[in-house]
Amino acid sequence: MDPFLFLLLAAIAVICALNLVVQTHPISSALSLVGVMGSLAILYLLLGAEFIAAAQMIVYAGAIMVLFIFVIMLLNAQGERLTRRGAYVKIFGVPLMALFLGLVAFVIQAALPRSEMVHFGGFTHGGPADIGRSLFTQYLLPFEVVSVLILIAIVGAIVLARKEID
Repeated sequence: MDPFLFLLLAAIAVICALNLVVQTHPISSALSLVGVMGSLAILYLLLGAEFIAAAQMIVYAGAIMVLFIFVIMLLNAQGERLTRRGAYVKIFGVPLMALFLGLVAFVIQAALPRSEMVHFGGFTHGGPADIGRSLFTQYLLPFEVVSVLILIAIVGAIVLARKEID
């Protein structure tokens, strides 16, 4: 049952990702991204990482996507206008993209060492205690750097908003 669910959710994620790129209207693209995030959260559940799945849904599919949609609506973004493409783009585009993706896949597979197979439900380090422990021991410096960068971004947004008011 697990391999079937994995293949189904992976297919949903790939279809939503392709729809994300193909769509011309930004709201449709944002909703396709929600589909990708939701299917990834369920894949995390299949792997046994319940906390990561919940964080995926709350943070990415919830808060970040609401922020994206608000920005799209505030900018009043319209659908893209189609432009004419040359004949060489239509002829060589897809084969060159397939060649490029095959080359990238070959380089990645050659560079990475072989690892053992993933067993569904075999991941037992996805709980809040394990994540908190690794976040505040092994990854403390990157965590603090990101928090300082977010603080700088907030201060910058306040400064930019004040200049617009004056």
